[in-house]
Amino acid sequence: MFIESPKKTISKTEQEVYMFLTDLKNFEQLMPENIDKFEVLTSDRFLFALKGMPEIVLERKSQTEFRQLVLGAASEKLPFTLTADLNSIGSSETEVTLSFSGEFNSMMAMMIKSPITNFMNTLSENLGKIS
Repeated sequence: MFIESPKKTISKTEQEVYMFLTDLKNFEQLMPENIDKFEVLTSDRFLFALKGMPEIVLERKSQTEFRQLVLGAASEKLPFTLTADLNSIGSSETEVTLSFSGEFNSMMAMMIKSPITNFMNTLSENLGKIS
């Protein structure tokens, strides 16, 4: 399953957006309002839970300076990645696209597609509001 958020233009340089995203504690600012728990576990891992949902641990899988950050599930039970692709579109503007990719059976995919799409859109919208 692949879900991509709409591109979001942010009034910051690629470097500023990249530095914001690579500091994982900043993801708390991007989370939906129904966040129940958020905890940075290490410099490369954080845990979050939305109300009524199980806890998810994300860890840094890879990064390309000022271009991309890839986070993935720390658990093998639900293998997926969350990728932020950054593209400079001016001296002080950056276009960010968030994408979710995971291998799920068709029943699971059907159940999580809508909540994951909403989650991705919220992350993207909130990213547009960073100061």
